Amino acid sequence: MEDKKEKLEDFKTAISSTVRSLANSQKIEVSFGNQASNSEENSIRLPEINRDINRINYEEIRAVADSKSLRLRFSDKKILKKYEPEGNISKKLYKISEKIRCEKIGTSYFKGVKNNIEKFYERRISNLDLKSSEDKIVESFENFLRVKFLDFQTDAQIDKKLKSYKKDLNNQFKNKMSDLKELTLDQEKFNSIISQLITKMSLDENIDEQEKRDEKNDNEDKQSKPQDQEQKTSEKDEKHEEMSIDSGVPDLENEAKDSDKADEELEIEDSSRPDLKKIGKTNFGDLRYKYYTDEFDEIIKAEDLETAEELARLRKNLDQQLLQLKSFISKLANKLQRKLLAKQSRSWNFDLEEGLLDTSKLPRIIIDPFNSLSFKKEKDIEFKDTLVTILIDNSGSMRGKPISVAAICADILSRTLERCLVKVEILGFTTKHWKGGSSREKWMKNDKPILPGRLNDLRHIIYKSADMQWRQAKNNMGLMLKEGLLKENIDGEALKWAFNKMNKRKEDRKILMVISDGAPVDDSTLSTNTSDYLETNLKNTVKWIENKSNIELLAIGIGHDVTRYYNKAVKITDVQDLGDVMINQLTELFVEKNKKTIH
Repeated sequence: MEDKKEKLEDFKTAISSTVRSLANSQKIEVSFGNQASNSEENSIRLPEINRDINRINYEEIRAVADSKSLRLRFSDKKILKKYEPEGNISKKLYKISEKIRCEKIGTSYFKGVKNNIEKFYERRISNLDLKSSEDKIVESFENFLRVKFLDFQTDAQIDKKLKSYKKDLNNQFKNKMSDLKELTLDQEKFNSIISQLITKMSLDENIDEQEKRDEKNDNEDKQSKPQDQEQKTSEKDEKHEEMSIDSGVPDLENEAKDSDKADEELEIEDSSRPDLKKIGKTNFGDLRYKYYTDEFDEIIKAEDLETAEELARLRKNLDQQLLQLKSFISKLANKLQRKLLAKQSRSWNFDLEEGLLDTSKLPRIIIDPFNSLSFKKEKDIEFKDTLVTILIDNSGSMRGKPISVAAICADILSRTLERCLVKVEILGFTTKHWKGGSSREKWMKNDKPILPGRLNDLRHIIYKSADMQWRQAKNNMGLMLKEGLLKENIDGEALKWAFNKMNKRKEDRKILMVISDGAPVDDSTLSTNTSDYLETNLKNTVKWIENKSNIELLAIGIGHDVTRYYNKAVKITDVQDLGDVMINQLTELFVEKNKKTIH
């Protein structure tokens, strides 16, 4: 008995330690059940742990702890309060949206956290008994956001119950979802937009009407269902609100396992996350980096920066340069396609009961008609499910031949990889102005506070999205030749942007290729901060992506050695070499992947 009590305390100590690491604060007080807490401000209350710690209980306690820790770490209470809408239901939905925003950030850093929360939510929602309209609204909202933000799979029965509500949510959010995803790391803007959307839905005013509609639907359901299916446990209703908003733990079925086993699972789980304190920082491992304001920044599609006529004209200019390099381009495209397709050599599974008829086995049928027909199926090609993102420095120093060749090579790669069933995204980064633009003007009006952080207006350009066909984005490549487009380069934030875009994608393999001609430079920022401010941020960001993510990063420096920033990098002295270098680097990556797969 004493031994069990001791293990229970060890379990609580381990959970408390994980909470403090995840929340990035050693001052947090962790309490369980009705245990008294000395402080409400820096405390997390977790449900009581069963005396017989079993796997289900462990996973759910961990999921609650993880979710609440992430909210403490990534949510600013003042900002949250600032945009809180009126009305009981609206407030609940608003809190859910903030919980999911924090979980989105945290689960992108910690795979273990993602698994814990996902398993818990799936188990919880499968046990729900939705009776009131308020319950259905709250659950449909959380389910909708989890599917959209966290790629959760919806339970078929729950999906059916919430169908009418989800339709309304789709109508309300359809034009804002992409904006919300982009603003996950910007709590103020995220909270503001969510609050407006929730208020616009007028849920608290319409609840009476909804109750009547639900009562009618329930009566219809009762007539069509057997009586025994109508009997539900009242305990789930009592727990429902806490479970939805605070991710509380319901009473568990008696599926007790040996407490030693639970302890063993705890050690395995925790030992797989030894560097918990080192990762997951906001700003990709660089807490000192900041921006003075981001209200003037923009992420814009190339086709929105110029008219269709001007893009067509610029594309003609690019095509003229392509003509001069016709033999060179043809050689590159053929080389890349040949090498990649060689890796995609067809292989088959034989002796199947269905598929394509295996004609090589027909002679045995002729010899012995009692032999059955044999079929075959082509094996999936592993790296079809790959995304290559090309991030191009659009700074003023790239003007002339460097930017032309970068545009040409991005164009070649996009066409060629598309034929090899590999998706390609092409992005560019620069600033909207020289010398700081609107950001600097605002800073000057506010009496020029010292060390303001990044002090210019970012412009991040999407030349081709991953799901866009090359022919649709063809003219966009010419925009890189536009006079006046290329200005300053703030590489660290551009890398974060590209990483976040890629991280939302579902491809199994992701490769980020950066083309730059040197160090990050922005005169406005460097004149008001330390001289290595942008360079340090770039190094920290690269280090985080290389060591803490599954995105493979490589860089090509035009005329400059960029190995001081990137582990996997090459330098070219002649921009004519860029195409060959890109192709060789990509080919090596695919060869490496194949070797790993074989072993």
